[in-house]
Amino acid sequence: MTSLAVGVVLCLTGWITLYTLLCNTNGSHGSEWNCRLVTLLHGILAVCITAYIGYVDGPWPFTHPGTKNTPLQISAMVISLGYFIFDMGWCVYFRTEGPVMLVHHTMSILGILLTLSLGESGIESCAVIFASEITNPLLQARWFLRQLGRYESLTGEVVDVLFVVLFVFMRIVVGGRMLYCELISPRPRFIIKCGGVAMYTLSWVFMVDIGRFAYRKSQSKYRCWRDQQRLAAVNGHVGKTD
Repeated sequence: MTSLAVGVVLCLTGWITLYTLLCNTNGSHGSEWNCRLVTLLHGILAVCITAYIGYVDGPWPFTHPGTKNTPLQISAMVISLGYFIFDMGWCVYFRTEGPVMLVHHTMSILGILLTLSLGESGIESCAVIFASEITNPLLQARWFLRQLGRYESLTGEVVDVLFVVLFVFMRIVVGGRMLYCELISPRPRFIIKCGGVAMYTLSWVFMVDIGRFAYRKSQSKYRCWRDQQRLAAVNGHVGKTD
């Protein structure tokens, strides 16, 4: 446990150091810009490591939940734990996130701590990290596009569609299958299964917000299309009159 604690402290220090360097070298963009760069880097790194764990190193999380943690799984969880502690502190200090995101970070921190202390179910934690972080680059891309004034473009539309589709598929469809495998397996401990239920419930909370966003955006697009059609009809009528 001592080595794990040292690893978490080192990773936390690394994320803080990276953020500080970005603020010093890229200060014109502000603290949130630089924090989101750190978030983007963690998302890409976490997805790459956990994808390798799930698809190459193994075991397969759908068939072997509750197995002993491997060194690579531990490394992935320690890296992400250090990041979540950093980002949680940043969000609380700058008060940029609502209660749902703070609950997500708290549950992520507690879940990883629990998995590391038990020494098992690391493959499930890595699968959750993969599913959670795979949409992260798209989420950050939306924010950066807004800041650059390029969100209302084809690129912004593509990013939004990919984000919604990927979130639904990974968090709801694949996540639901993963939770089912977790619950029916005799290996994972009861507290791990409860954590899985809590994380999946939280995914549905996010899904409701995303559904509302998708509905509002589709309604806005429909109104714009309807107004354009009306304008075209009026112009066509005027042209015939002339």
